[in-house]
Amino acid sequence: MSSNNRGGGAAAGGGALYGLGIFGAWVYFWQQADSFWEYVGALLQGLVWPAFMVYDLFSALNR
Repeated sequence: MSSNNRGGGAAAGGGALYGLGIFGAWVYFWQQADSFWEYVGALLQGLVWPAFMVYDLFSALNR
């Protein structure tokens, strides 16, 4: 029987790093929130934080 393992460990490591980033983003955005809807927004922003980061990066490069 042959094994078809083609770098699955690297993908799992990236997922773990992304997961830690989500928790860190939740902590940051949660501390910035003041009302119920801002807390809801903080949870959503924590999930899509890379999109915000890339947008800000491209905005800075475009100046």
